[in-house]
Amino acid sequence: MSNLPPLKTETIWAILNEEIDDATVNQLVWHCLGYRYNSLTEQWDTQEVAPEWRDEYSEPPDFIDSRPATVKLTRSIPSENKQLLKEKLGFKGYKIGEFGPRQTRRATAANWLLSYIQVNSSKFK
Repeated sequence: MSNLPPLKTETIWAILNEEIDDATVNQLVWHCLGYRYNSLTEQWDTQEVAPEWRDEYSEPPDFIDSRPATVKLTRSIPSENKQLLKEKLGFKGYKIGEFGPRQTRRATAANWLLSYIQVNSSKFK
């Protein structure tokens, strides 16, 4: 996961515009949640993962494929950050008929990552 794109506005747009593959979107979220893969033991290290995630997901979930994991991700966004895609990026959403669950889940991941940047803004200066 060391080849992840930088966590910045351009990356969020690339997620929304499907310029970044689903696996990388998942890896970005996993990294921010604290999941680290140990290639020596071939296991996930969850020491940095908050208990509410670690207890339910001992291995990082596929946020693009799993509705329950995406619902949990949505609920973990602070209420003041729920509309960041619209407020910060001017994202108007997808057009009706041009999106499905996959795009919706990618938008959720993008919004969660944008919220992560907002909450941890001191790390990104």
